[in-house]
Amino acid sequence: MTEFLNVDGGRLAYEVSGEGPLMVLAHGIGNDRRAFRHLAPLLVEAGYRVAAMDIRGHGESSVGWPSYTRTDVAADIAALIRHLGGPAVVVGHSFAGGSATIVAARHPELVTAIVELGPFTRPQKVDVGGLLRNPRHRSGLTRLMGAALFKSVGLWKSYLDVAYPGVKPADHAEHVAAIEADLRRPGRMAVVGKMGQAAPADAGERLAGVRCPALIVMGGQDPDWADPEAEANGIVAEMAPGVGVVAIIEGAGHYPHAQYPAEVAQAVLGFLKD
Repeated sequence: MTEFLNVDGGRLAYEVSGEGPLMVLAHGIGNDRRAFRHLAPLLVEAGYRVAAMDIRGHGESSVGWPSYTRTDVAADIAALIRHLGGPAVVVGHSFAGGSATIVAARHPELVTAIVELGPFTRPQKVDVGGLLRNPRHRSGLTRLMGAALFKSVGLWKSYLDVAYPGVKPADHAEHVAAIEADLRRPGRMAVVGKMGQAAPADAGERLAGVRCPALIVMGGQDPDWADPEAEANGIVAEMAPGVGVVAIIEGAGHYPHAQYPAEVAQAVLGFLKD
């Protein structure tokens, strides 16, 4: 059941399932909380109270916010944790992975651990050599940048074709159709454009301030980086020693939690148990 939380600037939609320690799931741009439709039940089954939210400008959350930065989304996550009676484990995908970094560094009393899935947490430099050597990376990055620059739903769908290599969820076509319908609503692709062009400098500068345990999960075939594992290790290297660990989901692209939910759940639950 959808619930709503009013915060400064707009309204956030979320849903809660299960009982136990709180876990807040925040999706990436161009998606909504249904991105976690296969992972969330596994976390609930493991004994967590799981709150999946629509980040600002997406899904059933409102549009028309003053700005759309990772810091803004981090503040929204913090507000939801307070509302639901945290602290919480924060799981952030892609854009919201950077937000997980920020909320952990700024509000350590609200966050017990963070999990970042394919996160954009550091400022990116164009890897010309990687683009030339890796056609998967070249194909994904050009579509991703084009979708953000031209606010094109068609280019976003084309990017998703690359971002899900190999295995796709059984309901993938229906999910993409629902996402397309949502993104064609007024103002939605404008949000994707703003977020897609927002450099993650605000998240990168907070990496050293993260003190809670952090898990960086990368798909081994994630097209957003020429070398996904190197990016994950680079994120951990900028954290304090002993804070971060890396898990690689082989065969997965930018949505490991949708392609391989059982493997991602195993990595997350093992990390939290340790």
